Amino acid sequence: MRMKRDNGKWTDKDEKDENLHKDGQQQLDVEAERAPKDMTVLQRSLEAVDKRLEHIASEMERTHIADYVDLLNRPFKLIWRNLLAGTARGVGIAIGFTFFAATILYVLRILGALNLPIIGDYIADIVKIVQIQLEGKQY
Repeated sequence: MRMKRDNGKWTDKDEKDENLHKDGQQQLDVEAERAPKDMTVLQRSLEAVDKRLEHIASEMERTHIADYVDLLNRPFKLIWRNLLAGTARGVGIAIGFTFFAATILYVLRILGALNLPIIGDYIADIVKIVQIQLEGKQY
C-alpha cells in the first residue's frame, strides 16, 4: 500500500513505519540524555511549589479561615454570637458613659467648691440641673 507523505513523496507504509520508529528512537535517546537535567529542574520546581503550598497552609491556619468558614456555614451560630457581642458592647458603653459622667460631675463639684468668680456660678448651675434631673424632679 502506497501513501503520500507530507513532503510530497510516495512511500510504502512499511517504510514509513520504519522511519517513524527510527525518529522515535532518536527522540528517546535525546530525552534520555536530557533526563537528569530535566529531573533536577523538575525536582527544584516541585520543591518550590511544595514550599509555597506549606506557606499558604500556615497562613490559612494563622488567620483561622476554617473557623470563619464554619461560622458562615452555620448562620444561627453567627447570629447568636453577634447578638451576644452587641449586647456586651451596649452594656459596656452604658457602664463606661456612667463612669465618665460621674467623674465629670465629681470634678465639676470640686471646681464649684473653689468659688471661682464666673466659672464657679456656671458650674454650680450645671451641677444643680443634673442633680434635679437625676432625682426625677422638673427644673
